[in-house]
Amino acid sequence: MTFSDPQERLDLLAAFVRDGLRQGQKVLCWTDSVDPDQLGRQLVGRSVRTGAALRRGQLRFAPVEATLLDGRQADAQQMVDLLAEQLDLAGREGYPGLRVTADMCWATRPLTAPEELLTFEQEVGTLFADGRLCMICQYDRERFDAVTLAFAAKAHPKTVAALAYHDDALLRICRQYSPPGIRIAGELDYQHLDELNRALTETVRLDRHPHVNLTGLDYIDAACASAIAHAALKLPGTRRLTVTCRGLVHKMMDLVGSDGTGRLRVTAVR
Repeated sequence: MTFSDPQERLDLLAAFVRDGLRQGQKVLCWTDSVDPDQLGRQLVGRSVRTGAALRRGQLRFAPVEATLLDGRQADAQQMVDLLAEQLDLAGREGYPGLRVTADMCWATRPLTAPEELLTFEQEVGTLFADGRLCMICQYDRERFDAVTLAFAAKAHPKTVAALAYHDDALLRICRQYSPPGIRIAGELDYQHLDELNRALTETVRLDRHPHVNLTGLDYIDAACASAIAHAALKLPGTRRLTVTCRGLVHKMMDLVGSDGTGRLRVTAVR
């Protein structure tokens, strides 16, 4: 998974962790750029129920430094051996599989030899043969050069990314995975009504209670605010659309209002 937007990264991680827990797998989250406790709180905010899983040991948040690196300088073979041990341990504990998500920023540290990352990505593939291990390697585009990112893409059989309906310097409309819906950031006006309606149509089709996350939006005009409200008001009475927004965007959503049926819920955040 390559990312430049931290929020999209967290969305994808939340979906990955949530689905693993639902399938009864053991889940390990090895983090580097985000504190483990903070990462746990961020996933809870994305509808991941971590409490019971943490208590029974099914879910663990831990820093890369103390786990994958084991407090030492990066050594590819030792990291592969550690993963193999964790996979074996999950089996002995009765889990049908192991999910791991690892922040790969450890490879950008000054004392890390570049070949250790290459060796790790090549050697770790042997652990996936029996289908019990599923792993996401997170690559921050701001931390890795284009050559390394190209190598990472080639070394992995699959790439994970958020579906984007529109993406330019002023506006991004993309799929949000947990809670399910769409996220819009930047500035949104009538010129992008087609993209907005396409995203709204898809989330209404896919998600029982769609979420429209506007917390990264700085401006919305009346036409787009009305389009969001109309999408909610077309829902059956048993469904609802939740909009999360702030500042002037919240004021605009308040102005378009709703019909009082509860199908549109607007929540303000700081």
